[in-house]
Amino acid sequence: MGTDRLRKVVSAILTATLLLTATACTGRSPVGTANAADEDPYSEAALRYGMAPVPHPDLTYQPDVVLVGGGGRAVRSVTADGLTWRIDGNAPRAGDLAPGKVMFVTGRGVGRVLDIQREGDDLLVTIGPVTITDVIRDGVLEKKGIAIEDPVAYQAGEPIWAMSEEEADAALPTPSGRAGRSVPLRLAPLPPRPAQPAPIRGGGEVKSVVANFSTGVSLVSGAEVSFNYDRNGTKLFGRAALTFQRPAADFHLSIKGGSVARAELSVSGGFGVRYSFEAGISDGQNVKAVLPIPVEFSIPMGTVLGVPLALTISQTVKVTTAFGAKVGTIKGKGEFSLAGSLGYGYANGRFGPQVSKNFQRKESLINSLRGVPVGVMGLLIEHRVRFDLGFSAFVLKAGLFFEVSTAYGTTMGSALGSPLAVCRGVGIGVWASYGVGYTILAPVVNVINKFLSLVNITPINPSGKLGPPPYRIHKAEEVIPPGTKLCGTPQPAAD
Repeated sequence: MGTDRLRKVVSAILTATLLLTATACTGRSPVGTANAADEDPYSEAALRYGMAPVPHPDLTYQPDVVLVGGGGRAVRSVTADGLTWRIDGNAPRAGDLAPGKVMFVTGRGVGRVLDIQREGDDLLVTIGPVTITDVIRDGVLEKKGIAIEDPVAYQAGEPIWAMSEEEADAALPTPSGRAGRSVPLRLAPLPPRPAQPAPIRGGGEVKSVVANFSTGVSLVSGAEVSFNYDRNGTKLFGRAALTFQRPAADFHLSIKGGSVARAELSVSGGFGVRYSFEAGISDGQNVKAVLPIPVEFSIPMGTVLGVPLALTISQTVKVTTAFGAKVGTIKGKGEFSLAGSLGYGYANGRFGPQVSKNFQRKESLINSLRGVPVGVMGLLIEHRVRFDLGFSAFVLKAGLFFEVSTAYGTTMGSALGSPLAVCRGVGIGVWASYGVGYTILAPVVNVINKFLSLVNITPINPSGKLGPPPYRIHKAEEVIPPGTKLCGTPQPAAD
């Protein structure tokens, strides 16, 4: 099989893999000629697929950006991961799309075109990540007093990146043989994939399954996640929340000549951290898992200089157990206030955090630790809450961001034969990451690049970020009794 033919085969495989179902999520209403500038950000089409961009005299797009007309009305369906879009091939300027161009159909459908296939009157467009300066060349975007209320929950269904690593390897088609003139490339059948569910208004709990964990996320009095694991003799249940009250955001983004000249993002609301957990083992195995929650909450903002923007809140959990015995239990909870506001500024090539710290312990984690340890029971849980302001659709995000990472490590133990000599150790760390750029989850990148590598296409980078190293907001460690070697010194997170 020649290189050109192989490229076409792999391109088709890539599209088929990312396209969960070509006919799913359909809504074949005509494109229409409604004025997109007057579109309600909470209209059915805008909620389902995002608002349309509108040309504005005070903003200049990059020359390779294609503004596909019709917005959400031109979209037929989208895969659960947000990467492959079925659009009306007759929509204004859809015919200008080509690999290498930037498709901008809605605020949720923005990306570099990796592949494009025609199917009847429709185009199947697979997109990759872009930075906001890949889209905008010149313009000043700003808005104050963005109330974080009336959220819309977007679910990714069951994307490949929400599986455990073992499940993903089993689900992906695996090539065998070798590419060449005499030996054809053989691929296992592609697994059927569900479609992206419709969005849900409100911040109530939305449940999902991630890497063998049952999870739930909500956005009511904070960004909260629950997680539950019960397999092969190991049980773990927990909740983690970044709490806030009546939060609001301000932002400013100045782009000149395709470069960020000034950027500011501030989120107020009186932030705190709350968490609880219970874990036990009975002849089970230790667990190490990363849980990219396939649900995000979006606050539609309408358009700024014709650019559809949203403030999106997403969450990730990392869980690592270090149970030193085959039998044991541990449980605990804690809560503390953290800061009045979170944010950063960028100007003259320099970043600076803008965090009004206000740490006050409300409930002590170390005093709450309980359990029946035989040896040492160790547990490390990290909860990340990310605020993105710009374009966003799960793995493809471009704009300003601020992420709060709270990690708490706990150990509890007793030496065998000495049930009264119990030690408890706690380490807590809170870090902030911020900047301007895009991120795409590494498991998704690995899936895409697995196919692209077959024809020597340059792999997709997992991030394109302008930003400083993480900023430490708070860090503390405590062991009772002090200096007890059995419990050691817990490390909540790496600097």
